[in-house]
Amino acid sequence: MDILISNWSRVRCLPEKYIFPAERRPGNHKVSVSKDIPIIDLERINGPERDQIIQQIIKASQEFGLFQVINHGVSRELMEKTMQMFRQFFESPAEFKARFYSNDLNASCRLYTSTLNYENEEVHYWRDNLTHRCHPLEDHITHWPDDPPYYRKVVAEYSIEVRKFLLMILELICNGMGLESRFFEGELSKNQSLSVNHHIPCPDPSATIGMQAHCDPNLISMLQQGDVCGLQALKDGQWVGVEPLPGAFVVIPGLQLRVISNGKLASATHRVVTDLEKSRTTIGTFLIPSSDVLIQPADCLLGSSAMLYRGYTYEEFFGTFTGNNCEAEMALERFKL
Repeated sequence: MDILISNWSRVRCLPEKYIFPAERRPGNHKVSVSKDIPIIDLERINGPERDQIIQQIIKASQEFGLFQVINHGVSRELMEKTMQMFRQFFESPAEFKARFYSNDLNASCRLYTSTLNYENEEVHYWRDNLTHRCHPLEDHITHWPDDPPYYRKVVAEYSIEVRKFLLMILELICNGMGLESRFFEGELSKNQSLSVNHHIPCPDPSATIGMQAHCDPNLISMLQQGDVCGLQALKDGQWVGVEPLPGAFVVIPGLQLRVISNGKLASATHRVVTDLEKSRTTIGTFLIPSSDVLIQPADCLLGSSAMLYRGYTYEEFFGTFTGNNCEAEMALERFKL
């Protein structure tokens, strides 16, 4: 399994297959950390400041399409334990990790490198990825790694808690936009995946990239960053760094929220760059609609505005999205009215 970068020892020279064409390189990858990215504090969400906090979430989702959340209710201890489990997994012997290597998109647990199209890529991304399906938990947990010890117990607890957190954020968005309570529960958020990216130190971060610029196709995403900066968001045509705040989650509305809100909410374009000296491990969680649920702008959000998108199933959208090389605007164009 030497195609996994997590199996490599210290790399002194960037392999040719990881060197991107000049127009796709990050160049000056060490962009400034933005102080304008909204930070939402949920500590007083059940107090008199609730409405103010909700409006902060709506504004951040409209203007930036990305925000950080602190005091979110998931314990720092659980976050640190979960991160440690994944770091230990990527440090495991190659023979152990080989058990989970798969390019099957439908696998409950799969480990791969770069993308699921590794064999046919002209150039590879500097990352390994471990993806779990994790809801309903009982359908998937037996497919997860059983080592390190307590892996399944810790990661299961984390999966449950971050799902609660994301459903809470969605409920606050309902409150702020005038949608009926629990609008996003059920089929719109039926599936949940946990996606862990691991990037080893890179000998030339200016010539390669950890993950291409993209928008998330799902309903909503969140990221636990760890302590190494690498996430960047596109704001007003410029890349800005998203600071890794201790104990914070980064929340990114997905393209389905953009459609359901009839374009009122944004979904930030983001990418991942590499680091010269440090490994970087991040934990992403995605809430994903069921494949056959009908997605369209919510009637109550139209008002006097014209409907921007026709209805479609998530399966139809995702097929269009991947068929257009994961280009958000090209995929959305097909469904515009």
